[in-house]
Amino acid sequence: YKGYEEVLVPAAPRAPPPEEGELVRIADLEEWAQLAFPGYKSLNRIQSRIFKTAFHSNENILVCAPTGAGKTNIAMIAVLREIGSNMRYGVIQRADFKIVYVAPMKALAAEVTANFSKRLEPLGLVVRELTGDMQLSKRELAETQMIVTTPEKWDVITRKGGDVSVSSLVKLLIVDEVHLLNDDRGPVIEALIARTLRQVEASQSMIRIVGLSATLPNYEDVAAFLRVSPNSGLFHFDASYRPVPLEMQFVGVSEKNFLARQNVMNEVCYNKLSESLKAGYQVMVFVHSRKDTGKTARVLADLAAKAGEAALLDTREHEKYGLFAKDVRRSRNREMAELFELGFGIHHAGMLRPDRSLVERLFAEGLLRVLVCTATLAWGVNLPAHTVIIKGTQVYDAQKGGFADVGMLDVQQIFGRAGRPQYEDSGLGIILTTHDKLAHYLGMLTHQSAIESQFAKCLVDNLNAEIVLGTVTNVREGVAWLGYSYMARRLERNP
Repeated sequence: YKGYEEVLVPAAPRAPPPEEGELVRIADLEEWAQLAFPGYKSLNRIQSRIFKTAFHSNENILVCAPTGAGKTNIAMIAVLREIGSNMRYGVIQRADFKIVYVAPMKALAAEVTANFSKRLEPLGLVVRELTGDMQLSKRELAETQMIVTTPEKWDVITRKGGDVSVSSLVKLLIVDEVHLLNDDRGPVIEALIARTLRQVEASQSMIRIVGLSATLPNYEDVAAFLRVSPNSGLFHFDASYRPVPLEMQFVGVSEKNFLARQNVMNEVCYNKLSESLKAGYQVMVFVHSRKDTGKTARVLADLAAKAGEAALLDTREHEKYGLFAKDVRRSRNREMAELFELGFGIHHAGMLRPDRSLVERLFAEGLLRVLVCTATLAWGVNLPAHTVIIKGTQVYDAQKGGFADVGMLDVQQIFGRAGRPQYEDSGLGIILTTHDKLAHYLGMLTHQSAIESQFAKCLVDNLNAEIVLGTVTNVREGVAWLGYSYMARRLERNP
């Protein structure tokens, strides 16, 4: 088109419905294990297929499955296996084992902690979060059976030579989002998995590693790195297993001039928005700064007025409109009230907690057709919409002191919000970017580009840490240590 190019990726067809007897029923589990699945009738297909390996064996597992396929329950099955093997005469020996769950972000760590605490409480297990936000004392650590942490924090703990008591009791290590090996934070994950593998071989103890990941093209490499047997421990599910099939659209704006580019982006964004609104869907627009949320909402409102389509955004006919309008007027946030009149909602981390909750409720109830928000919404809050638009891919990065591209993980997480399993049978994810970045995002999201190790950047730091720990004392040991990394796997494949 004039000023931009568009690529459409149709949704993958859905996998055929499960056959009789394919799903594992919760009622068939041991009685104590059923306590961890309140309200569930059966596991889903992916979980059922993995159940035998996860629950009846001790081998390492790597599961590659699309967002929303229920990977949390796979972790839960592995946790139950560990609990079961520490039972003596029907009593759980709580002091004998620790389970570590490594989640990529603090927001996710908090979510996982809440979920597992609630479900493992009937079994009398303590689940605690250990991140930059939440410190634990030695005693608290000793009393905890399951620790939910971030890669950096766990790296720090396993680096300490003296604090052997904690890391020596770990019997199960669950690493969520393993495909982050490709990201800036990949080296940390790589270092701690390599350290765990060496610990297993040096002390001849049993530590089971469970890797959960999005679909990757080169899953065999990651499996080899995690010491997973390709025949029995590696499970790979493609996009057809996504609970709601996702259609993707990529728009690359080719205008060179900054202002012209912004205008084209706003217009394309508005056109996509009105298409979805006319079909009766709700839309989320993701932007990358707090200030931009209000700005974008105003621009879109102006475009709607120009096109004479302001009625699309009007929700005054909604039965609860009067109730909620009162709440909005009570809020001190003038911008939010102003935009509510225009039919837009905004949501970012700079808003007060009550205001954010109000906006989330308004959107969930259908009083807001369009929500303009920042990426924090995709991580912390489970609010799905049929259509998700990412407007622009430039994020200000304070560490680099300039603009950087939106990370792979953020984009996947945001697209994971598209399509609501309980209401619709399809979702639409749209990403608006500059023309030179189009191929980059296309390759990433259609899983064409293999994930590579980023270990070389941090090689010096990590080697130094191992030397201080005393696990590497000469060149030969250094070479052996390097052989445990994902980098060594990729070097063999792709010299």
